[in-house]
Amino acid sequence: MRVQKTMNLNQQQAHNIASVLAEALPYIQRFAGKTIVVKYGGNAMTDDKLKAGFARDIVLMKLVGMNPVVVHGGGPQIGNLLERIGKQSEFIQGMRVTDTETMDIVEMVLGGLVNKEIVNLIHQHGGNAVGLTGKDGNLITANKMKMTIDKPELNAPEIIDLGHVGEVDKINTKVLDMLIQDDFIPVIAPVGVGKDGHSYNINADLVAGKVAEALQAEKLMLLTNTPGLLNKEGELLTGLNAQSVDALIKDGTIYGGMLPKIQCALDAVQAGVHSSHIIDGRVEHAVMLEVFTDEGVGTLITSN
Repeated sequence: MRVQKTMNLNQQQAHNIASVLAEALPYIQRFAGKTIVVKYGGNAMTDDKLKAGFARDIVLMKLVGMNPVVVHGGGPQIGNLLERIGKQSEFIQGMRVTDTETMDIVEMVLGGLVNKEIVNLIHQHGGNAVGLTGKDGNLITANKMKMTIDKPELNAPEIIDLGHVGEVDKINTKVLDMLIQDDFIPVIAPVGVGKDGHSYNINADLVAGKVAEALQAEKLMLLTNTPGLLNKEGELLTGLNAQSVDALIKDGTIYGGMLPKIQCALDAVQAGVHSSHIIDGRVEHAVMLEVFTDEGVGTLITSN
């Protein structure tokens, strides 16, 4: 009797595996040869189990014929190192004020520690990755970000100097095309260089969106620390288009820190990316679940 139970259990496990593979097959066929840009950040970057799962997902995508491109953040890691050297982080409207000393730390953490850790993780799980910053191959040309804050008492907006904080001017895809054609997985740190020769710290979501646009990617995937976009009742919103997103912004459902992320996703699909996805990076194998299953694990945004 005990042997029979074991056999039934093994048969059920095999059946489950077969069902998963059967469900994944049409997605593998549909996305073979397509570029998928993944912004990697949040808890998925700090939890060892989630980090390993992310690396395996990226390697699997490459092995079945997709072309993943990873853009990563690293805000908490930057903050930790600044704290260790006795420098306090300052934020204005979610943007880190970045003086010259802070920019040196940003480049060290993003272009060195974090970037190389991700590359190493991908290698450990059988992939072949190359780490880049936007300064390599003139990949990301940046402009200094201009921020203004309304000051009714002054009857004029106040101009805020964030230092070395930038926004994407142009993505040079030549180096990415070369790496993708040679079966490498590009891993990009969001540091750009201006025409003035200065380095600029750029929001990783914005870089991922612009990279997806420049490559005319099939998908843009933004990993977050939330299940996706929620309505006012806390329920997950799945399939959205540009019109419904605009309505959710107007009625206050989308606000605060989610606004720039949603805008980035929306800009990408309006610029030719087939779909954008805001997914829960706290879920193990979130990338695999979103790409290879019917249900997915987040919010899907399309142009129409």
